[in-house]
Amino acid sequence: MKAVILAGGVGTRLWPLSRKNSPKQVKPFIDEETLLQKTYKRVRLGFSPKDIFISTNELFAELIREQLPDIPETNFILEPERKDTAAAVGLAAVKIHKQNPQEIIVTINSDHYIRDEKEFIRIIKLGGRVARQNPDYTVLIGINPTFPATGYGYIKMESVFTKIGKDQIFRAEKFVEKPTLLKARRYLKNWQYLWNPAYFIWRIDKLLNLYKKYLPPMYQHLHVIEKALGTKKEKEILKKEFSRIKPISIDYGIMEKISKMLVIPANFGWADVGDWQVIKNILSKNEEENVTRGKHIGVDSSGNLIYSLTGKLITTLGVKNMVIIETEDAIMICPKERAQEIKKIIEKLKEEKLEEYL
Repeated sequence: MKAVILAGGVGTRLWPLSRKNSPKQVKPFIDEETLLQKTYKRVRLGFSPKDIFISTNELFAELIREQLPDIPETNFILEPERKDTAAAVGLAAVKIHKQNPQEIIVTINSDHYIRDEKEFIRIIKLGGRVARQNPDYTVLIGINPTFPATGYGYIKMESVFTKIGKDQIFRAEKFVEKPTLLKARRYLKNWQYLWNPAYFIWRIDKLLNLYKKYLPPMYQHLHVIEKALGTKKEKEILKKEFSRIKPISIDYGIMEKISKMLVIPANFGWADVGDWQVIKNILSKNEEENVTRGKHIGVDSSGNLIYSLTGKLITTLGVKNMVIIETEDAIMICPKERAQEIKKIIEKLKEEKLEEYL
């Protein structure tokens, strides 16, 4: 089984620390290790370096090589340009397919927080076993919800498909878009609904068959790329064919169209590190606690996330439930509950042609 760590995103909602040329996965948010380093260490609990692949953009390759020196050079899967997740996973698929057409792969995002890492690896390995025994199925990992989340997509389960030890594996009926709060509350009370963390497991030849069926133009480009792998024209053909791919996420392009899906419910303390409020929730014991990094003195201030990354002292008086992030060239301040809206700032910077801050 091979693990493909997807590390090509940008992370605009974690601006100003996350930037287009230095994205969130190569930055430290939780502690001194970057999100990517934490993901790699977690995956290493169950995989050797030769079985871990890094899928990313050429722009980030050097940054990632510095942070993950144990990864073999041949295990870097570099996209010439960003084309969304279907292309990223497809490129990884043809590279691994060339080595072993019946290999099992799991895709793992580089920007997640996992509390129980041993349980995470156990569930991933169980998913690999299920995929090997049922190669025509896509295997999903679902997270049992702990609160009515409106920022996550969901998986709706059907009946039990099989049982392995104490673990039940269910048929998956469908993916469900991010719900309203009212729907999320209903989902929390209904055993059929799980959060979708986008951990997908396939046998590689069956995955490429899905591309052939649902994304035939992309499949043709990937097929040409695969034939060129290991030849003198590999880089030239990769750049040419990849540039012709129409961007689409793997969710819209493939996952929402397939019917043969199995899902394993899991409890390993998962969070998508997608915005500053999530980081505050991970690091604080309660709502009122301040989470600080760098120098901060507060009076009558509570519930804040305050990062001073330049050594400057940040002082607050009567400030509650805010996010304050200070970097060398920017300061971002917003109410904690509006942290998901930081993309609006990015759009405004683009409008004002302030590219140097992106």
